[in-house]
Amino acid sequence: MQPSLQGIDVPVKPKGNIRWTVLIFLLLGGVINYLDRANLSIAAPEMIKQLHLDNTDIGLMGTVFSWTYAVMQLPAGWLIDRFGAKKIYSVAVLWWSVSTFFTGSCSKMGTFLTWRTLLGIGEAPCFPTSAKLTASWFPRKERSLATGIWDSSSKWGPALAPPILVSVMLAYGWRALFYLTGVIGVIFILFFMFFYRNPDKSRKLTPSEMAYIQSDGGGTEENIQTSPISWGSLFKHRTMWGMILGFFCTIWIWNIFLNFLPLYLLKAHHVKLASLGIYASIPWLGGIVGDIFLGGYLSKKLVDKGLTNALVAKRSLITIYAILAGIACVIIPYVQSLALTLTLMTLALAFISAITGSAWAIPGDVCPQSMVASVGAIQNFGGYFGGAFSPVVAGIIADSTGSYTLAFVSGGIIAALTAVFYWFMVRKPIAA
Repeated sequence: MQPSLQGIDVPVKPKGNIRWTVLIFLLLGGVINYLDRANLSIAAPEMIKQLHLDNTDIGLMGTVFSWTYAVMQLPAGWLIDRFGAKKIYSVAVLWWSVSTFFTGSCSKMGTFLTWRTLLGIGEAPCFPTSAKLTASWFPRKERSLATGIWDSSSKWGPALAPPILVSVMLAYGWRALFYLTGVIGVIFILFFMFFYRNPDKSRKLTPSEMAYIQSDGGGTEENIQTSPISWGSLFKHRTMWGMILGFFCTIWIWNIFLNFLPLYLLKAHHVKLASLGIYASIPWLGGIVGDIFLGGYLSKKLVDKGLTNALVAKRSLITIYAILAGIACVIIPYVQSLALTLTLMTLALAFISAITGSAWAIPGDVCPQSMVASVGAIQNFGGYFGGAFSPVVAGIIADSTGSYTLAFVSGGIIAALTAVFYWFMVRKPIAA
């Protein structure tokens, strides 16, 4: 037993695991979030064929979404910290689900861009909400693993999307992809609104588990008004800028995979559409393993064994994985074998995913709990504001050169620079 907290003994292994069941909501919400953005890459070949679009058009849709998503991170994080995660998240999921549904009714670029813009607005609060709830429900030493699990949703979505959505598209057409994923989101958020409660209001949370969570910084969802740090002053800190620039480098290459992986397999390796669902899902399975085990589990083990503290463990792993991801991405366009290409893509996404999972856990290490959503959202803003341009840049490169080589090479170099920013700039907590 550990020292008591408010008269309750804090066990090493508390009675109760409600905190882990909360992850089911975060994981499912993230999967739906990514299904609703990955459906474009699955529908792209048929949209290009039927609506006479090109790679640049698909890239522009990706860029419009990402840029809107990035800008909306700033108010989203503040709103979550100010009004509560459950309220903002419920509105957000309903908003993005409706936007997804009506994308299926579009036929012209103008309407596509409108609904992709609205999708970006709605999806912005998703991951800052998850970071906020993780800080509320988990002690610091478990947050890296918990974050790796819910952040793996961003890989489960693209992994599940190809086999499921390609089958739906072949049977009912590309528009059905948007209708189906939109309806799924509405059903999910109704369940969330009915069943979720914050830890201080949960009837299923045992006193033992609550004491365990509170013993290392969790247990409540603090309001931004209680923070000793103002929102605007966050931008004065070197650590904050290291997170912004480092995440930019990661999301640049991430968005290339998210928007063009299926098209690359179709055009560079002549994969048949009927087989695309299986092949396009394989690399994302590597992302799931990377997020949970290379990032979350390994970071937790380093801390549990007393080898380092939580922040240094994450920074060290991010540095190593960024370099490895960059190398894998640079090599991808130079291999001719489909099997080797899929292997390199799987490794690249495993390393990139380990970075994103670790990065999303860092806000809980470097700022007060009342600011976790804001700091996480600002980091995500940096990633997607810059990374928003990678899909359209990659699309222009592919259309003008007839190849994705330069897109992957430049993306790999940018990905490797992630190591520089997280290792040299994210060195200490953000203090008042």
